[in-house]
Amino acid sequence: MVAVRAPAVAGRFYPADPDALAGLVDAMLDAVAADPDEPLASAYVVPHAGYRYSGPTAAHVYGRLRAHSKEVSRVVLIGPAHYVPVRGCAVPSTSQWLTPLGAVSIDVDGCAALARAGHATSDDAPHEPEHSLEVQLPFLQRALRGDVHVLPIVAGRATVDDVAHTLAAAIGDPPTGTVVLCSTDLSHYLDDASARALDERTVRAVLGLAPEEIGARNACGVYALRGLVGWAECQRLKASLLDQSTSADTAGDPSRVVGYAALAIG
Repeated sequence: MVAVRAPAVAGRFYPADPDALAGLVDAMLDAVAADPDEPLASAYVVPHAGYRYSGPTAAHVYGRLRAHSKEVSRVVLIGPAHYVPVRGCAVPSTSQWLTPLGAVSIDVDGCAALARAGHATSDDAPHEPEHSLEVQLPFLQRALRGDVHVLPIVAGRATVDDVAHTLAAAIGDPPTGTVVLCSTDLSHYLDDASARALDERTVRAVLGLAPEEIGARNACGVYALRGLVGWAECQRLKASLLDQSTSADTAGDPSRVVGYAALAIG
């Protein structure tokens, strides 16, 4: 029997109607001018709020994946667990995740290998209600179109090295066809000016590959983000900013915003 995760936030974070969802995602992707000559990065940072808030910023990542869709066969997707506390990292046991656009294949062998090696626990509980990973899937489905396997990881309280080692094990060597996506929003519920100032410091920490400079309240996916930056530092990669915004730029109240950034690491 195939174990399937049903969508938890369809109709709230993104449209539940397949045609409306596909049309919305395609419009956001079409609005991004992705240069096909820009190399595909090894990893990206992408936000995970409702599409009307952070979708235009997320599209800067997925427009680039669409431009290189033939090069991507596997995605390691890491983000926070908002609803179920997690220590370290957790992977699911399910083999498919559903969205209104259809089923996404889960890299069950990769999940099992991480659990066997002690890099993660196998636990569906934090994944079932979680939006941080789910909202990335319709973007992946429209940008890549093929049968891409996804290895979902939620990262809770953990050291930079622990998450970096988990990512390294998940990516494999050599990481042919694999792209890492780190799902995180930045500051939460500050006024717009304060949020932008704090987010600038967080983005500088990522660009400088300095995980120790990313504060606990700088990003909801802080453990995933620190681990990604730590991994990138070990790999001697470089980071670049693709887009940065707050919810005030799209549909939010400027007195209480959430910050978003799209970055490439490669």
